[in-house]
Amino acid sequence: MLVGTGIFLVLTMLAFGLLFLRLHTLPERMAHRGHKLQFEIVAVLGLLALFTHMHIFWVMGLLLALIDLPDFTGPLRRIAGSAETMAGLKPGAGDIIGEDAAAVPTQSHDAKKELAERHATDFVPPQRAAEIPRARHEA
Repeated sequence: MLVGTGIFLVLTMLAFGLLFLRLHTLPERMAHRGHKLQFEIVAVLGLLALFTHMHIFWVMGLLLALIDLPDFTGPLRRIAGSAETMAGLKPGAGDIIGEDAAAVPTQSHDAKKELAERHATDFVPPQRAAEIPRARHEA
């Protein structure tokens, strides 16, 4: 009876420990589908909760795992790429500082000519420009 009780006690403690660790890693498993930064923050909060025994860190990690953070880097990269293209730089070359900036080729002569032709259609001759304000006032 004593050996059976001992085996039951060891198995129960192992099962309880596995259940506790499985529940403890719940926020990390939920945040795994999200962004890398969000996952890392949730993992750090989980470790803090484990080592400090302060449950607020686990709750904060769980709440952060449930919230989908918007992706700010994608639109900002597109804006930066567009600004670099308009400036005549290669995409990704806008962060080069100093002597290396002179080595980055700008737009070719053909590309500049094409851009000038495209903008030439937007040009309003001075004779036509005088008509535009009158048309606005008449309307």
